[in-house]
Amino acid sequence: MTKTEATARVTKLKKEINHHRYLYHVKDTQEISDAALDSLKRELDTLELEYPDLVTSDSPTQRVGGEPLAEFSKVRHRTRMLSLQDAFSVEDLMNWETRNKKVVAQDFSYFVELKIDGVAVALQYQDGVLVRAATRGDGSVGEDVTHNIRTIDAIPLTLREKIPGPVEVRGEVYMLKKEFDALNKEQGKKQAKLYANPRNVVAGSIRQLDPSQVASRPLRFFAWEITAGDGSTTRAAEYKALQDLGFPVPPDAAKLATIKDVAKLIDGEEKKRLKRPFLVDGLVLKIDDLALSERLGVVGKAPRGSIAFKFAAEEATTVVEDIVVQVGRTGTLTPV
Repeated sequence: MTKTEATARVTKLKKEINHHRYLYHVKDTQEISDAALDSLKRELDTLELEYPDLVTSDSPTQRVGGEPLAEFSKVRHRTRMLSLQDAFSVEDLMNWETRNKKVVAQDFSYFVELKIDGVAVALQYQDGVLVRAATRGDGSVGEDVTHNIRTIDAIPLTLREKIPGPVEVRGEVYMLKKEFDALNKEQGKKQAKLYANPRNVVAGSIRQLDPSQVASRPLRFFAWEITAGDGSTTRAAEYKALQDLGFPVPPDAAKLATIKDVAKLIDGEEKKRLKRPFLVDGLVLKIDDLALSERLGVVGKAPRGSIAFKFAAEEATTVVEDIVVQVGRTGTLTPV
C-alpha cells in the first residue's frame, strides 16, 4: 500500500469507526458486530504504526495513551458550573414556579430529564476537536482531566458537525449497575476492598493519574447542556443538537406544559427508577425557553431556571445479626 492509499484508507477507517460509535452510543443500535468493529480498529492501528505521521489527536486509536500524569492542572470554566436547588415534593416545585413568576410574570413550559447519579464534567471543543475536559471543582475552577475523559468511548473526540470556534458541552460520567456489580465481583475475588457505589468508582476513575487505568473501567457518558457554540432557543432543541453533534443524552426526557404534568411524570419515574440500568436519584426540571431561563438569573450558586427533584431515599429492612462491643484504651465501650 502506497502512502497515498494509506492516507485515504486511514481517513475512511476513522469515518467508519466514528459512525459506528455514534450508532452504538447515541442511536442505541448496531450495523455491524463488535468483532467487525474491532477489526476496523486493528486495521487503523496497524496503518498508523506503519505511517506515524498519519496519527492525529482525534483518531480513535488515541483514546488511550500517554504517560501517567504527576498531577492535575487547574482549569477555569468559561461560565460557572452551577449547583441546583433541591425539591422534595410537588409543593416545593409549585413554590419554585411562584417565585420565578415574581421575577418574570408569565407562564412557563418545562423540560424534564433524568437526574443521573454520576460525576459532572465540562468538555471543550475547538473547531470540532476535543481539546479539554474538566471536573466541576468549586464551580469556577476545576481539574483538567482531558487524558482520562478521552478514554470514554461515548464521548466524541471529533464532533459530527464541524462547528468553527469553541463549543462547550456539559454532562455526566456514569457507570451501569451491572458493570459496577461485575467490578465488585472482581474485587472480591482479589480479596480487595469493595467499592461503595458506582458514583464513587466514577469519581475515583476520573481522578486517576494513569489514563490506561481509566480505560479499563466501563465508564459511560450522557450530555445534558451546551454552554457555548450553539444557537438553540429551547432545551428540547438543545437535546436534538447534542445528538446531532454525536452525544448520547439521558433517555425519556420530556417537554411538559405545567407543574401538574410534571407531578404525573414524577410518579411514573419514581416507580421505574429501580428498573433503570444506571442509578437515578431524581429528575431535573428546567424552563424550556433558554432566553427566559437566562432572564431569571442566578441566586447564589443555583440558577433560577432549573431545579432538581430528589426521589425519596431507598429503604430496606435488615437484620442485626451480632453486636460487638469494643473496649478503648480509656475504657470507653463502642458497639459495632
